[in-house]
Amino acid sequence: MIKDLPENNVQDIAVAVALESENVESKTWYVYLINLKKEPIENVMVTSKGYGEKDGVQVKTSTLRHMFPVVPDQSFKLIEPIDEQTFGLSNEYWLSYYIGTNIYDKKFIFLPESIVEMNFIKLPVLNKPGVMIL
Repeated sequence: MIKDLPENNVQDIAVAVALESENVESKTWYVYLINLKKEPIENVMVTSKGYGEKDGVQVKTSTLRHMFPVVPDQSFKLIEPIDEQTFGLSNEYWLSYYIGTNIYDKKFIFLPESIVEMNFIKLPVLNKPGVMIL
């Protein structure tokens, strides 16, 4: 039955972790969905979770679900804040959305220790420093 589904490739959609602010004591980070398409996406669902090993123990975070009726073209939506303590885990964002009657989905996974300053770019649309998966 899965073989009967069309293979719709996700293009021009990104998930990014952006550095919002920092001071001597802490840094504030947010995760964003960025629509780089020239058309809106609709009925957008994002599930997020973290998993991996920390201090020799298997760790799983809660699974969170986020819904956006529409993400306009060339825009972004805030998914959630993210704690620096989870950067040592795999942080997974599973996205699904519609364009017309076609459904698209893709997993975006930030691997452990990939959210580091040496991987920063200037995030498109957001114009903030961060790490992006396209």
